[in-house]
Amino acid sequence: MSGNPRGGGVAGTPETAGTRSGTGAPSGAEHRATGTPKAVGVAWALLGLNTLGSAGAKTVVPLPRSLIQMATMGALLTAFALALALNLGLRVRPSAFVFLLTLLLVPSVISSANLEVGYGALFRCARLTLFVGTLWLLSRWWDDSLTFVRHHIRMYFAVLVLVAAGLVVAPGTALPEYYGGRLVGALWPLTPPQIGQYAAVVIGLTVLLLLGRRTTGRSAAVVIVPALVLLALTHTRTATVGLLAGLTLAIGSLILTSAAARRFFAWTVLCATVAAVVFSSAVQAWFLRGQDQESLSNLTGRAKVWDALLAAPRSAGEKVFGVGLSDKSFGGLPIDNSWLAVYHEQGLLGVTVVALVMVTLGGVALLRPPSLERACAIFLISYCAISSYTEAGLGDASPYLLHLALAAALLAVPAAAPPPTAAAAPGRRIPRWARR
Repeated sequence: MSGNPRGGGVAGTPETAGTRSGTGAPSGAEHRATGTPKAVGVAWALLGLNTLGSAGAKTVVPLPRSLIQMATMGALLTAFALALALNLGLRVRPSAFVFLLTLLLVPSVISSANLEVGYGALFRCARLTLFVGTLWLLSRWWDDSLTFVRHHIRMYFAVLVLVAAGLVVAPGTALPEYYGGRLVGALWPLTPPQIGQYAAVVIGLTVLLLLGRRTTGRSAAVVIVPALVLLALTHTRTATVGLLAGLTLAIGSLILTSAAARRFFAWTVLCATVAAVVFSSAVQAWFLRGQDQESLSNLTGRAKVWDALLAAPRSAGEKVFGVGLSDKSFGGLPIDNSWLAVYHEQGLLGVTVVALVMVTLGGVALLRPPSLERACAIFLISYCAISSYTEAGLGDASPYLLHLALAAALLAVPAAAPPPTAAAAPGRRIPRWARR
């Protein structure tokens, strides 16, 4: 791209006059010409590190909770500072998703200010504010390309590599009896549902990239095969169902326009049918995880917590705004449901905002023409919607919000470049005899 560098450029990248829209966001042509700065991927990875959490399984080397919290909060502060340094002009792309997350701060702050759940609620509000602010700053580079998909896969695959290293170093710690022999993080405290979630998202996105011929079969196998092994070792039913349902919807959106998607869908249905018949007993045993029908029907005790939460007396203010951001527990037990957790912490107002987030993303995805980017967004939205029934996180800084942020980036419409200015009229030709 020609032209002199301007002061508002990204990390010294030259820009050409007339490539920006009226909103101040870079045009799609500019994105494809200059590319996204590599530091944007670093900021995205730091956001992922912040959402890993600080509570979970026992590790080989005991890590103090305060040290883990310092690392995760330090990652968030660094991500915000880095995004701000990359976007000093504060140019952001209009985004209904991030706008709704900003609205979610209203009930969060109002309810947390009462300190009903302690000063930790204000800390969590500050964390959510920085998280949303960083997304605003990074939205400048949301241009419906697959750049952030690759950042997402690399980030969570690195986490899976850390989990696999812990399994090799200390298999007894990575497969503890207190979790029923399910895989946990032995080097960083990660629970089986967390590992299952990361593995499912990595598998789903990589499969879609393979179908879209954006990666090679060898590269995809290096990612998919170990992720499948780790997912199986976690025995996480929610992640498995979310992966299968999300991929079905995503590939279904490509069937009419992609022959590779049609072939993959047909072979997958055939193999799944054969496996269900031949290995039905093994699949059923894996799915039950040694539980009886009663434990399975009440979702391993989750239903009892949900009933107690809904039956608890609440004032009018608590019903509207909630009790404040907490550790997603009620009566000392995890809530494990995003909608009930939002109702408990941010009230009916928070539930309304989160519902608008899901409806908006889903509606935009349905209105977009078929494409690989749209398929990836559908997979992420479907996975988060399914997981929200037995996992919490849609109302606070979490991997689920980061998944939805990636979906919003994939559904963003690049700003159209303004039409080129008319070239100046050529001067009248001077005859050769006159020039002499």
